Amino acid sequence: MIKKPDEIVMKKLEVRINPQVESVFASYPDNVRSKMLRLRELVIETAKDIEDITYLEETLKWGEPSYLTNIGSTLRIDWKSKSPNQYAIYFKCTSRLVETFKLVFDNTFDFEGNRAIVFQMDAQLPKNELKSCIKATLTYHRVKHLATLGIYEP
Repeated sequence: MIKKPDEIVMKKLEVRINPQVESVFASYPDNVRSKMLRLRELVIETAKDIEDITYLEETLKWGEPSYLTNIGSTLRIDWKSKSPNQYAIYFKCTSRLVETFKLVFDNTFDFEGNRAIVFQMDAQLPKNELKSCIKATLTYHRVKHLATLGIYEP
């Protein structure tokens, strides 16, 4: 039986925000801030789409906006003045996340070792592929046993 739209219950995501995160976003140059806020938006949007996630914590780790769930690995985002033309999304380097992203999305992203996906300021974000990486990170403890973390199953 197909549910009518008024019978569908929308999942509610609790986003727990550390107020200090706002000051980090405010400290970015204007052109960078829009890019960083877009990454933040994609993280929150992706978390809302994952049924098993009931809350997303936005906090600071190493002074960088960071995102945590009860079933995932920490995800961080940042821009550094020493590399002004790029910004990045960071992952726990001892996880299989970046190694798997390289396997699945080798021609889509630029990587920094086993810890980050790096974006150029003037480049378009590959939204769908990036959301797949974010989803794998936010659900890592549930998907780490899968060959490609649930991103692509041969």
